[in-house]
Amino acid sequence: MTRRVLGGVCALLVLGAGLTGCSGEEPSAAPSEPAPSSTVRSTQPAEERPTVTASPTPEVPFDTWQVGASPLPLRDDGFGQVLPTPPELRVRRMRTVDVLPPPTSDRFEGSVHPVTPAFVRRTGLAWSSGCPVALDDLRELRLSFVGFDGEQHTGQMVVNAAVADDVVEVFRTLHEARFPVEEMRLVTRADLDAPATGDGNNTAAYACRPSVGTTSWSAHAYGLAVDLNPFMNPYTKGDLVLPELASAYLDRGWRRPGMIHPDGVVVRAFAGVGWTWGGTFRSVTDRHHFSANGR
Repeated sequence: MTRRVLGGVCALLVLGAGLTGCSGEEPSAAPSEPAPSSTVRSTQPAEERPTVTASPTPEVPFDTWQVGASPLPLRDDGFGQVLPTPPELRVRRMRTVDVLPPPTSDRFEGSVHPVTPAFVRRTGLAWSSGCPVALDDLRELRLSFVGFDGEQHTGQMVVNAAVADDVVEVFRTLHEARFPVEEMRLVTRADLDAPATGDGNNTAAYACRPSVGTTSWSAHAYGLAVDLNPFMNPYTKGDLVLPELASAYLDRGWRRPGMIHPDGVVVRAFAGVGWTWGGTFRSVTDRHHFSANGR
């Protein structure tokens, strides 16, 4: 989790997915013959009968919050002030802004590409020659994901070459489960230098930076960690919450789309490739963080 801007199946009905049988009850058996009184015939001619149409299901509106627009006052430790979650973000549902062309079908698409100096110059990736992993040991991933709009999108992240195939398989599983992701884009040098706004929700991996509150390299600096929907799954240590406006999501009993739970598909998918969940760390609770090296 960077310190800056990056920073129930039935429950998915809010995304507009059609689902029946959530109560788990068996349907009643139909009678073999209808009772005589069950047949009702209209006395109006057909052309005079009123047309009855089903009322459309109202669409759940998207948030109009402008992410990154309002820098926070800073604490003595350099992080933003932890403030109450704005009402419009308590059940966050932002529209995904496409950076790459969307997938060509509803099927998952995942691909692995080299990371070159030209790629770093073009994208502003948060890497430099002083970082602990050489470019030859990094890979760019392009991955399908389902947004909170229920539509298909293409995300982009950089990971260590040694874990690239595993990360592709994790996101294949999440795509098949239609687990919603708000955005998935590269962490840039500009992101690391941006003022704290406490409202970011980028799903990302590589960033050449130290761990939160330390001078040691983060697992992200090795391309061995992924942060997923950080606003819905905030980091906490003492009185620090990151992102700083995400306190409403500390209530883990209030299940909302995009949240990560111990019994959920996200934890199972990462555990399936041998990764550790930050939600089980002892010194901090890093709910959005998964790592291949346990850090």
